[in-house]
Amino acid sequence: MAVQMKMRKEEKEKTRKVAWGITGSGDRLAKTIEIMQQIKKQYQAKVDIAVYLSKAGNLVAKYYRLVDQLTESFGRVQVEVDANTPFLAGQLQTGKFEFLLIAPATSNTVAKISTGMADTLLCNAAIMGLKGFVPVYVMPSDYKEGEIVTKLPSGRDFKLRIRKEDVEHVKKLAAMDDVFILENPEEIFHVFTKHFGQQYL
Repeated sequence: MAVQMKMRKEEKEKTRKVAWGITGSGDRLAKTIEIMQQIKKQYQAKVDIAVYLSKAGNLVAKYYRLVDQLTESFGRVQVEVDANTPFLAGQLQTGKFEFLLIAPATSNTVAKISTGMADTLLCNAAIMGLKGFVPVYVMPSDYKEGEIVTKLPSGRDFKLRIRKEDVEHVKKLAAMDDVFILENPEEIFHVFTKHFGQQYL
């Protein structure tokens, strides 16, 4: 009986895993990393965050000089080779990860997932994960039609137009089962609270 109780306790305290995918959007990337660093510190050994960069995400992270920050905070950062390498899709389907977070997600990634295209690492992972009943949280870079001002690595303001066509893909994605749209990086805190409960530093 004591052995069974010990096994249950160990199971309960086992570190749970989250997959975080970063695509090629520089908008709010630094803020998202800052929040994920806070979350990692907040949940400490309870949650392990595995970072996956798309090919474009890797380029953008280098452009914004954020790769070292990611590596120092989260350990090994895996970069897309093709749609199945690293084998994130299979790990999601077999239940290795609690959920998949894609933040930030480019309009290209959003459009592909919403139309069922699985030709990139993170799109394939999202679609295969959903088939395996794994929740997918997406923070689109193009959330609301209109104009936004983002920052270049130099710190200079950069104005962008969010097209209605891109927003339509976000709406389509939001209507899919087990897909949850995040408007801003701060909402990621609520995702972790939902899955792992409130933690205090």
